[in-house]
Amino acid sequence: MILYHDEEWGNPVHDDAKLFEFLVLDAFQAGLSWRTILHKRDNLRKAFDGFDPVRISSYTEEDFERLMADPSIIRNRAKIRGTIVNAARFLEIREEFGSFDAFIWQFTDGKTIHNKRKSLNEIPSRSDISDEMSDHLRKRGFKFVGSTICYAFMQAAGMVNDHLEHCFRYKELTEK
Repeated sequence: MILYHDEEWGNPVHDDAKLFEFLVLDAFQAGLSWRTILHKRDNLRKAFDGFDPVRISSYTEEDFERLMADPSIIRNRAKIRGTIVNAARFLEIREEFGSFDAFIWQFTDGKTIHNKRKSLNEIPSRSDISDEMSDHLRKRGFKFVGSTICYAFMQAAGMVNDHLEHCFRYKELTEK
């Protein structure tokens, strides 16, 4: 958890492969702790072909059953099916916009929103922007993209900087 916080969480991500990975991980996190997701991350990466949306979008019922039988991952039917559906929708957006990055960062005008939080209880679970993102993704057929999941995705992908002001990462990210 500390390593993830110190080196990854909140860094602005513009790589489509990494953005898809975060989308998958945040969907799997629904109802679970982030610690659980980090613990299962390598297993999920292996089971889902390195989070390759092209490969995942072509999964068959056989692939679905393989995933459901894999005790090393989170075996939730809706989340696994959602990941397969989301891979196809992700590719559609990439085709339309040239990259998923171009589509998703439009919600913050291509810039990180640097919030000025002094305590953890000031960090919201959603925002107007995550509501809008969620609505747009759902209209395009994505699954497991509620506003709370979208906000967690925005935090992970560095679209919002929710490190507390006194955290060394806050300063590092505002200086980028």
